[in-house]
Amino acid sequence: MLRRIAASLIVLTSLVTGFASADTLPLPPSLVDGASDAGATLLVESEAREAYFPLAANFLTQKNQAFCGVASMVMILNALRVPAPEVPEYLPYRTFTQDNVLNASTEAIVPQATILQKGMTLDQLGAVFAVKPVTVTVRHAADSSLEDFRREARDALGTKDRFVVVNYLRKVMGQQTGGHFSPLAAYDAETDRFLILDVARYKYPPVWVTAADLFAAMDTPDSDNAGLTRGYLLVSAKTI
Repeated sequence: MLRRIAASLIVLTSLVTGFASADTLPLPPSLVDGASDAGATLLVESEAREAYFPLAANFLTQKNQAFCGVASMVMILNALRVPAPEVPEYLPYRTFTQDNVLNASTEAIVPQATILQKGMTLDQLGAVFAVKPVTVTVRHAADSSLEDFRREARDALGTKDRFVVVNYLRKVMGQQTGGHFSPLAAYDAETDRFLILDVARYKYPPVWVTAADLFAAMDTPDSDNAGLTRGYLLVSAKTI
């Protein structure tokens, strides 16, 4: 039975992680391609993957190079089944898109023109999330620790309807090059690796990264955020 479950997961993994065979950038040896056989095995063996399938079902590519935070938010809002606006081309169906998730409320926090120019900071994305019917907690790496991050992220990924968005500096992980947002999807305890569903799918595939390397990439100052460190967001459905 367990072998059948594992085989089914591998098949599903190949379907939902093998999105595009674009000419993506090469990965450093420290990262494991989520769409590879090794990456699929890590998913099957991971102890915390409740977030994986809801996110995979809503996985998308950021529509421009500044919308990594926007794309991450759209994925999570749709995965949480938050009531969404109408989309004219999909009527009568509703869904969040990168075109309708920003509105007058988010504009008051950070104008879309600013996002298009330089993206968002961790605090800005947290504040934008907070205008939606979700609960969001902002964690700067400098105010946390590797152990705290591992515990909080693992617990979230092992619980239904809880999600984690990481804000990290790519070059610290051996990628090119600047700050980036993407959701986490799973955690494998044996290898101490997290799966990042990278929303810049034209650039990198989903990757498994060690907790230590990911935390180091988050524990970097962001000059656009008064030198505060990057970090992570914990997002869940708002309880009544």
